[in-house]
Amino acid sequence: MASEVRVSRWYFGGLASCGAACCTHPLDLLKVHLQTQQEASLRMTGMAVRVVRNDGFLALYSGLSASLCRQMTYSLTRFAIYETSRDRLARGSGGPLPFHQKVLLGAISGFIGGFMGTPADMVNVRMQNDVKLPPAQRRNYAHALDGLYRVFREEGLKRLFSGATMASSRGMLVTVGQLSCYDQAKQLVLSTGYMSDNIFTHFIASFIAGGCATVLCQPLDVLKTRLMNSKGEYQGVLHCAKETAKLGPLAFYKGLVPAGIRLMPHTMLTFVFLEQLRKHFGVRVPS
Repeated sequence: MASEVRVSRWYFGGLASCGAACCTHPLDLLKVHLQTQQEASLRMTGMAVRVVRNDGFLALYSGLSASLCRQMTYSLTRFAIYETSRDRLARGSGGPLPFHQKVLLGAISGFIGGFMGTPADMVNVRMQNDVKLPPAQRRNYAHALDGLYRVFREEGLKRLFSGATMASSRGMLVTVGQLSCYDQAKQLVLSTGYMSDNIFTHFIASFIAGGCATVLCQPLDVLKTRLMNSKGEYQGVLHCAKETAKLGPLAFYKGLVPAGIRLMPHTMLTFVFLEQLRKHFGVRVPS
């Protein structure tokens, strides 16, 4: 009798990402605040203290609904495309895909997912950044759907996809760093024969993937955040890059530490949750 393995259902990536987002949202909020300050006057701890002092502890969870909406568009799309395509191609070839094919598949999946998640991502950035604006300038979106509706009504459909090129490019790099590198790292760890397919292996592989994703996407992440939070001061990606460059080359890596502190735990939690969903609720297929 042939042995069986479990593979993910197409929506597991979205659910796992939502679970991780609930845990890491305060770190994501602080990262946005650090990236949008005009002068590097505060570090992560100082920014956290200022947010809590000015608006209370729950302000660290501002925009959580938009973050979850983003995961159910951006992450669900990229995981669904990547894992479904990877599993079908692997079954057709009779073994794991080579790394370059995983990278190509990750890039395509991430680009599509980044585009699909752009509206929710923009609202997410705005809601997170709202708490540091003067009360008269705050947008005060009630929740993610309210934010999407108001942007569409007040600024038009085109504005909903402001920064789509940057978001898609970032999604491409993050997906290569996360999904492709996770698969390859997990494959290499298991091939040593010293570890089995357990949570410790998932932890090691996801730690490597989180580091790769952070280094790859940080410059684009800074530009994307600035574009989405702008009020018309940038004429496009190149103009935004030029203005950011005036602050010095390290401006493209502003918030790198909090970005890594946020992205790496988010990556690790996502894959731990995903592996558990796959183990207990995945589809059984012949190995």
